[in-house]
Amino acid sequence: MSDDLPILLTRLGHVAVLTLNRPQTRNALSGEAMFAAFESCFAELNADLGIRAAILTGSGTAFCSGGNVAEMRDRTGMFGGSPEEVAQGYQRGIQRIPRAFQTLEVPIIAAVNGPAMGAGCDLASMCDIRIASSGARFAESFVKLGIIPGDGGCWLLPRLVGPSRAAEMALTGDTITADEALRIGLVSRVVAPDALMPAALELAGRIAANPPQVLRLTKQLLRQAQAQTLDQALTEAGKVQGLAHQTADHHEAVNAFFEKRAPVFSSGPL
Repeated sequence: MSDDLPILLTRLGHVAVLTLNRPQTRNALSGEAMFAAFESCFAELNADLGIRAAILTGSGTAFCSGGNVAEMRDRTGMFGGSPEEVAQGYQRGIQRIPRAFQTLEVPIIAAVNGPAMGAGCDLASMCDIRIASSGARFAESFVKLGIIPGDGGCWLLPRLVGPSRAAEMALTGDTITADEALRIGLVSRVVAPDALMPAALELAGRIAANPPQVLRLTKQLLRQAQAQTLDQALTEAGKVQGLAHQTADHHEAVNAFFEKRAPVFSSGPL
């Protein structure tokens, strides 16, 4: 049954809503089914050019509580065995999630509906845009459990809030409010709890109003630029722009501009 799936995928026109569906564990990132669900959902979105934007949120009161602390206590799952076996467990387990995000072509918004702790904070950081409920909380709390961010948090967080803020969060493990997350740039907006999904859907709709191929190309350039020099980024932008100028959607956008009407974009390939 779909209710048993670790991630529920709902299509609303050109927008896909992905809901973490493990409220009994506060949407902990644990188990093969959860890891595989990210991979399969993202592959499905990549293959569907009708989807132009996505939203990730959590069921219940939490966005994501991070790793499964009970499994840490019992040394089961990816937390069992020698240091080498634990490293392999992380590679075969939770590290598949950030790697899956690197393959996702569709812009994705985190609608952070509640606590985003440890790997949950990092999960939100993997998204392109973050909107938080005023009741959300964030913590890079691995140090509180005597471990390090094993899911890429030390790579993700400094790129969002800068090295000093990232170090403060990772080295103290302190919890911050949604308003503090807004102040340091971890999220771009804070809204009332009942306004979270409407705000996320409204933003996703504004994104989805644009050409699907160019949305994916723009996200590709944003991601690649994180590891490029300016010259490399300019060279790549020139190549991609050459493709964009050949699309039917580009010609439709230009025609609509001069005809003073709303453009109608296709979902076809380049």
